[in-house]
Amino acid sequence: MDRELLIEIGCEEIPAGWLPGLTAQMAKHVDARLKEARLTSDAPAEAYSTPRRLTARVIRVAERQTDFEELVTGPPVSAAFKPDGEPTPAAAGFAKKYGVDMAALERTKTPKGEYLAYRVKQRGKATVDVLADVMGGVLRDFSFPKQMRWDAYLEDGKGDLVFARPIRWLVLLYGGRVVPFVIRRTDQAQGPTVQDIRSGPNTYGHRFQTTSGRAGRAIKVKTFDDYQERLLENFVILDRREREQKIRRELETHARRLGGRVSATLAAQSSLLREVPDLVEYPAVVAGHIPIEFLQLPEEVLTTTMIHHQHYFPVVDEDGKLKPAFLAVTNMEAEKPEIISRNSERVLTARLRDARFFYDEDRKTTLESRIDRLSTILFHKKLGTYREKADRVAALATWIASEAFGQPAAAAHAEQAGRLCKTDLATDMVRELTELQGTMGGIYAREEGLPDVIWKAIYFHYLPVGVEAEAPPTRQHLGAAAVTWAAVALADKLDSVVGMFTAGERPTGSRDPLGLRRQAQGAVKILADLPELTGLDRRLKLGVLLERAAAPFGEYGDAAGPLFSFMADRLAYLLSERGFDVRSVRAVMHGAIEDVSPLEARRKLEALSQMTGSPALLGVAALLKRVKNISKGVATPQALPSADGMLTEPAEKALAAAIASGAPTIRAAVERGDYREAFASVASLQPAVAKFFDDVLVMADDERVRAARLGLVASLRGLILDIADISEMVTD
Repeated sequence: MDRELLIEIGCEEIPAGWLPGLTAQMAKHVDARLKEARLTSDAPAEAYSTPRRLTARVIRVAERQTDFEELVTGPPVSAAFKPDGEPTPAAAGFAKKYGVDMAALERTKTPKGEYLAYRVKQRGKATVDVLADVMGGVLRDFSFPKQMRWDAYLEDGKGDLVFARPIRWLVLLYGGRVVPFVIRRTDQAQGPTVQDIRSGPNTYGHRFQTTSGRAGRAIKVKTFDDYQERLLENFVILDRREREQKIRRELETHARRLGGRVSATLAAQSSLLREVPDLVEYPAVVAGHIPIEFLQLPEEVLTTTMIHHQHYFPVVDEDGKLKPAFLAVTNMEAEKPEIISRNSERVLTARLRDARFFYDEDRKTTLESRIDRLSTILFHKKLGTYREKADRVAALATWIASEAFGQPAAAAHAEQAGRLCKTDLATDMVRELTELQGTMGGIYAREEGLPDVIWKAIYFHYLPVGVEAEAPPTRQHLGAAAVTWAAVALADKLDSVVGMFTAGERPTGSRDPLGLRRQAQGAVKILADLPELTGLDRRLKLGVLLERAAAPFGEYGDAAGPLFSFMADRLAYLLSERGFDVRSVRAVMHGAIEDVSPLEARRKLEALSQMTGSPALLGVAALLKRVKNISKGVATPQALPSADGMLTEPAEKALAAAIASGAPTIRAAVERGDYREAFASVASLQPAVAKFFDDVLVMADDERVRAARLGLVASLRGLILDIADISEMVTD
């Protein structure tokens, strides 16, 4: 009979940002360990979490392991017996190893010949005898952003047990009964209040809130339904989705009472609604008010202080303008919420008073006068100070605006914005609210009276941070500053990425502390969406921009390969996130990444998506695989093979004529960026290409005929590959 498995790991409060990943790990590790232990279940593990617990439930787990059977091979038969039929020491030793007679051994045929073998059979153990090993494996399997040593170990010979936070209790129930398991504490840690942690039937409710008895008291449970119900009675909502829904409902209710609504845009940008449910076990919402005097501060300062530092939700009116109010999510239903509101107001007011002081003091000095201060702030030990970075960004932004964008009139603005874009790092406000770097520079530039084209370029130069087409800033945000912003933002991102790679700083699979992936993706997004963002239709190749960015560092050095591979990965990621088929992405990105234009790649993919399922295009794509194989190592000729008598077959003459007539059309379409027409013209070659391969033997015996036919095939290959390697679009 199958029975329910319930696991709960009770901890000190786990950081909210870790919980989503740890919850997913909980389910994954339980499933993996049950499978490894040969314990079958009807459904995968369900995982739940609150700041103080990680929970897994498997609805039904078999009462016994499945039986184990394995055929173990021994020595080859040829070496297992002497000429008189007696077993050799090798055969006798194999039988002795498994404690059986020679008669119990089998003969099995393998690709290497016939071998002696023994069929090992093992009856499955009872589940209760295996679950302790499963639990130990689950605890060992977790990985954390930061590990904590807390003087605990398991008796599995693997040393200390590290975890996210100290474990305080453990529930391990199978069919309502406790499975014995113990986490040992070291001798040095043992004391009256520090003991070994033994599995039991007891969980714990909310730390501070209870309807009766003592808050946080032990609660005995038997089943998952009983467990979830008893937790709710003791003010713990186990399901994260339920906590989030409760928060949303109460935020909406309180905002209406205040005559406004929660700013959906601000909450989405800050990820606050994704984080707050993992900060609380029983959420409730209280409202607070902001003194009117602080509304004179820039909105960005107010919202950053509320959201990032206090986890408060700003309230706005119907026009989206901030109201002098906020909403805070608490971890309990307070008897007197006005006391919590008053204390929240006191904390927020103190922070806003500091912010107002920084704002007033910072405006006494211009951004231009802060440039020298950047010499005291280190960017990177191998790349110099932020003053040096600002000089590089200004020079690169000037070149991008005048040469790459072809807008010399914007060069002076790009140079000034690039030179000033990092000066807010020397302000008191950004030292206190680091999230506002760039933003405050733009605000201070606006307050100084600098034109929109300058202050907006500074304000938005850290953006975009997403790869979505609608990720801010939009053309409406930028207005006349679009070209200047694009030049400065590109210059800043390319300087950081190229500079860090040449300095030996490269992201790994799990770590990117310098945010190079984000910056590279921002750069390729600007290039891919340049017409929509700036109105400039410039198909800029990555190689030209990267080479210019590398010039101040003495070229790439040994970073060229890793840098180009990294940029290729970032562009491929952007395009695949836009919903384009991964095979089509490979098709348009074939060849050296330096020769790829993100805008061209995007437009080619849009054209290909409009021709999805075109039999003619897929036919040419399939034949291109054959063309590439046959013409491997053959250089693309400057012109089609001449009609010198070598191409005599009707099919090869027809293909030569089709290429000759189609090539100008294809190249002209590519030149003006009409990739749909280019691909349609390639598709029109399909009948001639198919007929050629049906009727003509390319590798003819006559060397001159073979060379002419290979030249024809290479011409076809070069014509198509100049647009995309469409052979990547077919799997077979």
